[in-house]
Amino acid sequence: MTPETLIIYALVLPLVGAALIGLFGKIADLREIVTLSTGGALAYIIMSLLTHVLNGEQPELHVLDVVPGLALAFKVEPLGMLFACVASGLWIVNSIYSIGYMRGNNEPRQTPFFMCFAVAISSTIGVAFAENLFTLFLCYEALTLSTYPLVTHKGNDDAKKAGRLYLILLMATSMVLLLPAIIWTFGLAGTLSFTPGGILAGKADGLTVGILMGLFVFGIGKAATMPVHFWLPAAMVAPTPVSAFLHAVAVVKAGVFSVLKIVIYIFGISLLASTNASEWLLYVSAGTVLLASLIAMTKENLKARLAYSTISQLAYIVVGAMLASRLGVIGGGLHIAMHAVGKITLFMCAGAIYTAAHKTEIKDLSGLGKAMPFTFAAFTIGALSIIGLPPFGGLWGKWYLALGALEADHLFIVAILMISSLLNIAYLMPIPFKAFFGKPADGVEITKIHEAPVACLIAIALTSTGCVLLFFFPGPVFELLQLIKTQ
Repeated sequence: MTPETLIIYALVLPLVGAALIGLFGKIADLREIVTLSTGGALAYIIMSLLTHVLNGEQPELHVLDVVPGLALAFKVEPLGMLFACVASGLWIVNSIYSIGYMRGNNEPRQTPFFMCFAVAISSTIGVAFAENLFTLFLCYEALTLSTYPLVTHKGNDDAKKAGRLYLILLMATSMVLLLPAIIWTFGLAGTLSFTPGGILAGKADGLTVGILMGLFVFGIGKAATMPVHFWLPAAMVAPTPVSAFLHAVAVVKAGVFSVLKIVIYIFGISLLASTNASEWLLYVSAGTVLLASLIAMTKENLKARLAYSTISQLAYIVVGAMLASRLGVIGGGLHIAMHAVGKITLFMCAGAIYTAAHKTEIKDLSGLGKAMPFTFAAFTIGALSIIGLPPFGGLWGKWYLALGALEADHLFIVAILMISSLLNIAYLMPIPFKAFFGKPADGVEITKIHEAPVACLIAIALTSTGCVLLFFFPGPVFELLQLIKTQ
């Protein structure tokens, strides 16, 4: 198959899968076979495209010209390739987990659940492969709309309220901030194509660049930069596979990926470095790193604590972009991959705990490690990776972000990263410590609690193993990021 054909398949295959899931929805086993088969086929297609990108190619697919200079088009460059690999790979794992979770909790409306997942993955691949801001915007909005039913899946008042906040905040930031930024960029540059070195050099002064950068960062609400972050903790009312999907596979990663891609290919790191136009956002994102961590420490609900952890960790990637240095960009890219594997592990463990023990509050987890040793061991691995300790993959993103900060002469960012890691320890490590060494709460019969369904455990085993493998074998991710052309 030609690379162009592979791009078409990557975008269309999940939609075909969604239709087949709906067709076979009344036969649970067949529906789930279709889900996993679609995920496997998509991963194969993405890996086939990866070989072309590693060989120095950047395959393109031009769909149509909407108006002169404004096209629906796709282009597979290294950063987008990395995001597509993360999303497609973790979709398979999340699907395995979802089968165990949804059956284990007798969740309703499982067919629409799996259908929306498939449509959302198609939108995510569209975001990853977008050739220009116009295409990115369309796929970004499609991702919002396709994940809204997942957030409201439970159908109760809390879910409906969270869904309204999710939809209103993400759509409002897109329409009020992101869309004007795109139009303004088109007016200045006469193009929206992602171009190495950017398209705004010589076409905008420092003040304009700074304002535009702010519109993009806060307009991309999925990046959850404070204060545009409230939707993310609220969305935790959704089933845990949705939480994992939002935090690790697609939604928030689409946000920070878009910020990073816009910095590299619309502004250009040379323009940002020479004008210092992004420096104010460096302070905002660094503040988000610390403030979200401090809030996480106050949360007793496990998923709420993990949600604020994600807000903090996403800000690392925005920091990497705002450093306006090549090593900062590489650090941000590495953190997209490393955080995804670590955080999906934590959320899947949280879901396993809920499925097996029906516990959601951290104070109720004391002693559960004796009944669920596998789950809490995996949680420990995921937590250590998020903290950034060896031998776990989360180290490499933070390491290169620190190098990027030194390259950009922003020593305070190194201090922020160190303080943040200490805060990570403070809000994550007490959880497995209580589970393994704490005394069970009154009325909790440990002998009646067992591990979650085997499908959940398989998925958790895969991602926790990934946390370790990414420490020892980060080379493929780093090699891909090295191919990014910043000039």
